[in-house]
Amino acid sequence: MTVHLEVAEGVGTIRLDRPPMNALDTATQDRLKELAEEATARTDIRAVVLYGGEKVFAAGADIKEMQAMDHAAMVARSRALQDSFSAVARIPKPVVAAVTGYALGGGCELALCADYRIAGENAKLGQPEILLGVIPGAGGTQRLSRLIGPSKAKDLIFTGRMVKADEALTLGLVDRVVPADEVYTAAHEWAARLARGPAIALRAAKESIDAGLETDLETGLAIERNWFAGLFATEDRERGMRSFVEEGPGKAKFV
Repeated sequence: MTVHLEVAEGVGTIRLDRPPMNALDTATQDRLKELAEEATARTDIRAVVLYGGEKVFAAGADIKEMQAMDHAAMVARSRALQDSFSAVARIPKPVVAAVTGYALGGGCELALCADYRIAGENAKLGQPEILLGVIPGAGGTQRLSRLIGPSKAKDLIFTGRMVKADEALTLGLVDRVVPADEVYTAAHEWAARLARGPAIALRAAKESIDAGLETDLETGLAIERNWFAGLFATEDRERGMRSFVEEGPGKAKFV
């Protein structure tokens, strides 16, 4: 298999494993969707790390495979391509991308599906599809624009240029930069900390933010209000507030 799912400490690691560059061919895309849906369903997984290994996150789509496809073939495939990435973006749990080496094209688009991105000092990110005469097709034009703003996204997409980790941090494309050999450890620690948190409240926060960004303020406030009130039916809310009153902040143990 070109993608694996491993679980430890409540953290599910979705690991790309298609040497040498983790090119995202159709089989890998389909497997990614399958494992994203598994991570969504499994109760022993409370947070997720996306990881491509020590040397490379993912250098993009399998261009040789794409070169052989005509218009009709891509019309038939493009929805499945987007659906595989959207399955990752819709995991209702905290998701962090651990980015080492290249995260280009589809690799960058996969990182965009995470809630948080930790990059190694050796990371290089970008959307070089324009250099092939096409545009990003797995969410890049949409998720990148929402993350860093339309003008910065247009610069990266129009030019196809790569950015190193320090510039990616300045742009807001990644959230933290660490030494390359510490990327996975840092990402797993981030995920493990959240895996100990209140699962339903974390889901509520993620869905409120993501859904709210796609609508107007009043509708977003209604989404937040409904989730906020609904959490008062959970045991975690009872535990959290009781612990705060009796022991002070930050000591609650959630179920």
